[in-house]
Amino acid sequence: MAPLDGLRGLAVAGVLLFHAGHLAGGFLGVDLFFVLSGFLITGLLLRETAGGGRVGLAAFWGRRARRLLPALTVVAVGVIPLTWAFGSPSLLRFALDDAPWVAGQSVNWHFVAERIGYWNASGTRVFAHLWSIAVEWQFYLVWPLVVALCGRGRGGPRRIAVLAAAGAAVSCALMAFHSGTVDSTRAYEGTDTRAFALLLGALAATAPVRERLARVPGRAADAVCAALLCGLGVAWVTTEGQNAPGLFTGGLFVHSLACALLVALLAAAPDGRAGRLVGGAVPRRLGELSYSLYLWHWPVYLLLPATVFGIGGWGRTGLAIGVSLLAAWLTKVLVEDPIRFRARWATGRRGLVALAVGCAVAAGVWAAVPEPDPGAGTVDVGRLTAP
Repeated sequence: MAPLDGLRGLAVAGVLLFHAGHLAGGFLGVDLFFVLSGFLITGLLLRETAGGGRVGLAAFWGRRARRLLPALTVVAVGVIPLTWAFGSPSLLRFALDDAPWVAGQSVNWHFVAERIGYWNASGTRVFAHLWSIAVEWQFYLVWPLVVALCGRGRGGPRRIAVLAAAGAAVSCALMAFHSGTVDSTRAYEGTDTRAFALLLGALAATAPVRERLARVPGRAADAVCAALLCGLGVAWVTTEGQNAPGLFTGGLFVHSLACALLVALLAAAPDGRAGRLVGGAVPRRLGELSYSLYLWHWPVYLLLPATVFGIGGWGRTGLAIGVSLLAAWLTKVLVEDPIRFRARWATGRRGLVALAVGCAVAAGVWAAVPEPDPGAGTVDVGRLTAP
């Protein structure tokens, strides 16, 4: 659906501008990504269970792997030598330390254990942004099992709606519980504390919710969508990071709830005025590149010099986004699409050979890049002199 691709484009644009320092609340775009994922995945799973059918879990996980892992592997393999060539020793040391956790789709819990705050210390890690990919992957492992067990039969969609709503409420409560700690990493990057965004998207995909929203007249739906878009825009402009009042005690939940309502309304009436606006050519094309663009942009931001040919500020941001777009497009054309749509070299025995080669290259790069000296890039405080 064009409007949903457009929402992806808006979400990734918000994140790009936030990481460049130009949009205070752009990090909320990640929640919009989560809601979209929960909505789309749950819709697909419930479609399989319709009429007493069963969820093909192996096929589902195979499709998710084809969709997510190739681009992630390319970025992880490519970023390590780039960090060795252009980054500081400490940046390389952390990249080598984080890479196995990235491969295991659990880097968010690694950051929680190490207290690598998203706002405070993420500038030292080229893989800091991949916490959200780990959360999504963990959700993809668990939620299909729930739908497969509880989503069958005539009452399946209603049971899934109740479970999604209850799970979202518990997740919100867990975030509020962990919000009182000095370090916000546990509340912000924990899978359990962020699951409400994915579960609210899942709730919006269930028949009870979609049937009620389908009764909303077109003009009223357009008006609500316009109000929601304006509200989200205000939130993205004004929210000041982890210190925003109420962010972890209901603020993120309310934002995700608004995103879920917007997604469900646009899916119900994609040809309305709001759908045509959000699904315009620019946001839609950006949405089609959003996954690879999200993967590439943060390493590019960190490895690009603060000033390039004397250009800083918005000029540097434009250059960084341009480099990220090029890398994302190449990844999509050369890797993502061929594997996702089963090109000849990505299926059968050739596919297994390609997979084996990819794994070997990834492991080889990680092992071959020399880990920097523990003292490299540090400062001898004893040799500092007062100005």
